[in-house]
Order: sequence, then structure tokens, then C-alpha cells
Amino acid sequence: MKQENLIGECLSEMLGTAILLFFGASVVANVVLMQADISWWALSLLWGLGVTMAIYITGGVSGAHINPAVSVALAVVGDFPWKKVIPYSIAQTSGAFLGAAGAYFIYAEQFVEKTAGNMTIFHTIAQPNISNPRAMMIELILTAILLMGVIAMTEPLNSTAPKGLGPAIGIGLLVAAIGGIAGTLTGFAINPARDFGPKLFTALAGWGSTPFTEHNFYFWVPIVGPLLGGPLGAIIYKKCVRVYLPEVKQNEKVNSSETVKITESV
Repeated sequence: MKQENLIGECLSEMLGTAILLFFGASVVANVVLMQADISWWALSLLWGLGVTMAIYITGGVSGAHINPAVSVALAVVGDFPWKKVIPYSIAQTSGAFLGAAGAYFIYAEQFVEKTAGNMTIFHTIAQPNISNPRAMMIELILTAILLMGVIAMTEPLNSTAPKGLGPAIGIGLLVAAIGGIAGTLTGFAINPARDFGPKLFTALAGWGSTPFTEHNFYFWVPIVGPLLGGPLGAIIYKKCVRVYLPEVKQNEKVNSSETVKITESV
């Protein structure tokens, strides 16, 4: 039964990440290939809505991490089992590959040439004047902010967290906000699967090695930055915020009082 649950969770993660990439890559293709009049904020918001839809559709099965940085970060702070991290990450990367393929399929006739410019419809790249190490730090910071928000909005003991379906909307808006404040710098991958899966797809779809060699082998940046930033954000929230929540402090007092009673009775 446990194995069946993990298979279902991984399928859910794959579907959720595919939905995210289908939304995101499709809106970028609409802008780049069709010259749609969509502002950067609107583009970021549509990415965020992709996150929200993925959470609505798959969150009940797997929690809708749809991001290896989320899975790793939750494991680091003890909120997710380490044994599920690799299966989840593989499923998420596979889903991103499929989502990119879906976006390519519906816009296939519009790809007259497979240029480096339209290759980045599917994955991210930094501005030409931003070095890879600096881009990695930007991704680290943005992902740390993402994880602080994700954990805060899903924390049962946080009285200010949105309830019911609210966290899905809140997380989607947070992704949109991250894109709005700094997305033009690095493309706000904030998700290793969201970037690496589509890179694999474009490599196989005719762009060859370019997805991995462009911008001085930029491919590692959206992997390393989020995988470092996610745990950092989770640790900051757990050590600097969660421990001071009134509900947490109250539980500590109750547990301490019960321990004293047991000791006295002995």
C-alpha cells in the first residue's frame, strides 16, 4: 500500500509540474512567437496561476511540491521524508519535460527556426551582463523567499495563514510577485525541475547542446541556486518565525506542564 501511495504521489507531482510548465511556457510562446500584448506583470501572474492550478489539481494527493527545491527544503527541516525526495524530484523533472513538450506541440507551426532566442521560451537564462555566480545568488535569494512564503502559508499553527483553498492562491500570487520584482534578471526559475526538464526537451527537439552551453554553461545556475536557497528559506522560517508563533509557544507550555506533572508523580 505504501508503494502504491508513493507511485500515486509521484504521478501527481509529474502532472502538477507538467501543468505549471504548460501554462508558463505557453504564455511566453504567446509573447515571443505571436507578439501578444502581455506585460511582464501579466506574464508573471499567468505563471503564478499555473502554480495555483497545479496545487488545486494535485495537492490533495502529493502536497503539490512541483519543485525539487520545495521537497529538499521540507526534508531539511524535518517536514518531509528524505526517502521521497529523489522519487519526487524525478517525477517533477519528468513533468516539466512533458509540460514543455505540450507547449511546443500547440505552437509547433510557429517555430520557423530553432534559434537560441525562442529556445528560452521553455527555460531560463540570465541577462547578458549578469555573471553565472551572481545569477546563482539571485536564484538563491528568490527561492529562499518562495520557501518562507510556502511554509508560512501552509503552517497549521500560523493563525494568519490563509485557510481552505487560500494557500494555493497565495502561493500562486507569491510566484507572480517574485517574477514581478526580479524575474527579468534570471527568468525566476526558482525551481530546478522547471528549468532542467525543458532543457532536456529542447535538446532533444532540435536545439542540440545549446540549452546546456549557452551563457557560459548557465544550466547549473537554476539547479544550484534554488537547491541552496530553498533549504535556507525553510531554516530561516523555522528558526526565526515558527518557534515564536503564539500557538507553538502555547504548545510548549502545555508539554512542559505535562512533563512536570509526570515527573512529580514518579
